[in-house]
Amino acid sequence: MSEHQSTRAHRVDESVRLFENPLLEKLSHVHPIVPLLVWSPLAAWLIVRALTVHDIGPTGLALIGVAGLLSWTLAEYLLHRYLFHFPAKGRLGKRFIYLFHGVHHDTPQDKTRLVMPPAGAAPILGMLWLLFSLALPHPWAEPFTAFFIIGYLVYDYIHYATHHFPMRHPLLRFLKQYHMRHHFAAEGGRYGVSSPLWDWVFGTYLPKPASASKR
Repeated sequence: MSEHQSTRAHRVDESVRLFENPLLEKLSHVHPIVPLLVWSPLAAWLIVRALTVHDIGPTGLALIGVAGLLSWTLAEYLLHRYLFHFPAKGRLGKRFIYLFHGVHHDTPQDKTRLVMPPAGAAPILGMLWLLFSLALPHPWAEPFTAFFIIGYLVYDYIHYATHHFPMRHPLLRFLKQYHMRHHFAAEGGRYGVSSPLWDWVFGTYLPKPASASKR
């Protein structure tokens, strides 16, 4: 495995090598369209099953859809804040955090490491499916999982866009600037990507300092 210690050692748009093994290294890169091709058919299939097999009506589907999307935004925030930015002490812990998120902060414009490879996402989704199936009564786990996946895809492509597109619409421009401040502002915070909702709730919104606003 390669170790990378400083963000200053790399250009923000280059790709750093994570694994000496060529197969593992190849699997760590993914074209940004891949998550959409892999996960959107699964989400669509679960929604169709909810409507046709389980006879969940439009109102029920809309309510469970809001719950699934909102749950994703909370999961996005908690994972980003407490897992991806966990202050690991040991060598293995630091390596784990670097593989999951540190490499993104080292090279934030790397187009092949802005979305999670399906090889890494599949076991996580499997564990979440078991959790949702235990927590929700039948058959609500299926549409809930579908909208949770949709929330994840929205996050993935908003995240990609914040790094690679101008995003001129006022709302999209706000999300871009907000995420760029997470990367480059000294005060940190701003763990939401698809939404700043939970940053507002948990006090990590961190508005611009007065001096920055004047500039």
